[in-house]
Amino acid sequence: MPFWSTFKIWQVSQRTAAIAGAVSAGLMGAIWSTGAHAEELTTKAPKAFLYEPGSGTVLFAKDADLPFSPGALVKVMTAATVFKALFDGDMTLDQLCRVSEHAWRTGGAPSGRGATMFAAIKSEIAVEDLLKGLLVHNGNDAAIILAECLDGSEEAFAGRMNKLAADIGMVSSRFGNPTGYEEAVNTTTVRDQAWLAEYVIEEHAELYKMFAIPEFTWNKIFQRNKNPLLGEIRNLDGLGGGRHSTDGFSGLGSIDRNGRRIIASVAGLKSDKHRLATLKEIFEGAWEFYAVQTVFAAGETVIDGRVYGGTSGSVPLVAAENIDVFLPRDGALEYRLRVVYQGPLVAPVKEGVTVGELRVVGKDGIVHRAPLKTGNAVPEGGLVGKALDSVQELLFGWIG
Repeated sequence: MPFWSTFKIWQVSQRTAAIAGAVSAGLMGAIWSTGAHAEELTTKAPKAFLYEPGSGTVLFAKDADLPFSPGALVKVMTAATVFKALFDGDMTLDQLCRVSEHAWRTGGAPSGRGATMFAAIKSEIAVEDLLKGLLVHNGNDAAIILAECLDGSEEAFAGRMNKLAADIGMVSSRFGNPTGYEEAVNTTTVRDQAWLAEYVIEEHAELYKMFAIPEFTWNKIFQRNKNPLLGEIRNLDGLGGGRHSTDGFSGLGSIDRNGRRIIASVAGLKSDKHRLATLKEIFEGAWEFYAVQTVFAAGETVIDGRVYGGTSGSVPLVAAENIDVFLPRDGALEYRLRVVYQGPLVAPVKEGVTVGELRVVGKDGIVHRAPLKTGNAVPEGGLVGKALDSVQELLFGWIG
């Protein structure tokens, strides 16, 4: 019966294509180090996560899976949920939403609870304008109006938020309302926030541009963009910040510099100034300490996978595309390269089929994944070959 085979690839120089021989049970072990130790990115933020979505590389992680309450940062998830509803056809940008008394009293001017777009009670506002009120004014009333317009209540909308969070892979997040008000439980992690940013940027690129609108006038009231990060960090074009009475200040940002996008998430900061300085430090560190390196070229053999019952006992597993990873410029960190696939592969094996993945593993876990496919076909072998394979598996298990 096939089992999940794991290979660790040896490498101690700057080129990762050289691979050492295997040991019993099909396992190879050791560490790839890119060179002598050098200065590396650090931060005093209690929780931080730095991610390069183009190559799928985790550049930095610090307590990335510890939960925190995000406060108004929840509104990024609110926006993402509305974006998904627009994509699915559940609502349209020109659809009119009625301002309920609840939305007006709870999130509007009478609430005295922070940011509002000053939506007038019982008026009707287009979804597009409500999104601008949400993302430019950080309006609590806009968040509630959108939730009620889509699902009838904040509670029902929170269910939609949690469904999307699960689909994105935000495994440690739970949302209780669209505003971030503390009477409901909202919890997330800096890693989950990065996945959320990646989802919004990649799946809703046009709507994402709303995060960077500089100002918006509604109900004859002019307001500049209330994102505390926008205009303060070079090339930043989203997403937002939050504050919680016990968990402090948090921030989620993304910058696009010279065609390379980076996402950063921080939490547990003491003040808005501390949050801003921390994000600046982390973002600049991405360019100071890291650079793109091609670990394997497209079509290059990474390792030979085992084959059961074929004319050959192995098949090359090759990179499906260039495996480009953001890695330390001077080799301060150690990485393991690990191949995982379900093996042995049972003949006949077709060429060009994705059967596993290469994982780049750092001290904080997996920093990059890339698919591997079969480099050639392996026809089914004769009865004698199958019999020998069966005897080997019966007596010794399948060994490399």
